[in-house]
Amino acid sequence: MWGPMHWGHAISTDLIHWTQQPIALYPDKLGYIFSGSCVLDSNNTSGFGDGNLPLVAIYTNHDTAGENAHTNTYQYQSIAYSNDNGKTWTKYPGNPVVKNPGITDFRDPHVIWDAPEKKWVMALATKDRITFYSSKNLKEWNKESEFGKNLGSHGGVWECPDLFPLADGNKTIWVLIVSISLEAPNGGSGTQYFLGNFDGHDFIPIDSTIRWIDYGPDDYAGVTWNNTGARKIFLGWMSNWLYATKVPTTAWRSAMTLPRTLTIQHVNDDIYVASQPVKELNTIETKPVVLKKIDISKSINLSKKIGAIKFPCRIDFKNNVQNFSITLANDVGEKLVIGFDVEKKKYFIDRMHAGKDSFYKGFASVNTAPRLTNNTLQDVTLIIDKTSVELFADGGLTVMTVIFFPDKPYTKILMKGNSLINELEYTLLKSIWK
Repeated sequence: MWGPMHWGHAISTDLIHWTQQPIALYPDKLGYIFSGSCVLDSNNTSGFGDGNLPLVAIYTNHDTAGENAHTNTYQYQSIAYSNDNGKTWTKYPGNPVVKNPGITDFRDPHVIWDAPEKKWVMALATKDRITFYSSKNLKEWNKESEFGKNLGSHGGVWECPDLFPLADGNKTIWVLIVSISLEAPNGGSGTQYFLGNFDGHDFIPIDSTIRWIDYGPDDYAGVTWNNTGARKIFLGWMSNWLYATKVPTTAWRSAMTLPRTLTIQHVNDDIYVASQPVKELNTIETKPVVLKKIDISKSINLSKKIGAIKFPCRIDFKNNVQNFSITLANDVGEKLVIGFDVEKKKYFIDRMHAGKDSFYKGFASVNTAPRLTNNTLQDVTLIIDKTSVELFADGGLTVMTVIFFPDKPYTKILMKGNSLINELEYTLLKSIWK
């Protein structure tokens, strides 16, 4: 944990990107600091270095006095720098570096180094679109272009952009992630993405298709690290603005998703970003319990075969496509049901009777996601914790994240389907807390 924001990623000799959460994180004499990015200025383009390579934070200032006065310029972009690995920070006296042109939602700068053009590029959320800026020195920024006014989902304001390239064989596809506050696939907030090309000035999409990084209701405002080499790792906020401030928790209001590795996947003529749990998850995995040739034509209690149920855990299985349901249940009649409907060609997570739900009228819900492939073989990974499940299906083409709040811990795992499951693995995950 470092820097002037709530939390950040580990320092390296490459670019570093802070989490972008659309909430006030740290009091400032001018109001609040919202989300932003941090980069290692390895060429000292800013001139802030004093013999050490400077870290430069690019962040949104939120002027609460201006907001209360009903101005439309109360958010603007500022920078600060550090020459001691983030221990102390100095605000740039020339702030703001990007003044607000009169837009009420003007925030969440994501900054990358454009090596071919030898300049910094900023993707900024500007109400109902993304605006791109560029700079040679992180101090003086010029507007390059706008994207998205008539593309994508516009159920709410656009927030938390992220721009990065992904390998597609010998080619490169650029990915632009944009979170929206309303009207995601299962209601409320969610994260869409666009595929295309970025030439340092404009983002040119390959089509007008609306794609979603996660179809569940509880993955929002996710961003990626920029210091992970050829891998691109994504991390999201595990909640939804419909009820994020109302969930029945005490010490913690919400959690983060698992880190996920992103890749480009083709399905016939369609292109998607697939997500899979990072391989480092195996460092906390115990020896799996392997079950073979399980007849699920009648509901079976997996907990009788694998022993006492503990969380967090991982369930993996592959099989020919069929209807199936996996039910987590406790002894007070609460249950969470995860499954697939062949006829509708949809995965679902049903939390209608999963536990506490009176804090928000629409929390009790059946959440669905499409199956994006026609492959006759189906693979499913479930990462289950005490109050959350993350589903990765078909190589990560379909992903769903759902939270729930049972009154008592779930102690049973029931499974039902049409036929045999050839092989299923149950793996207990060790806690990361010491």
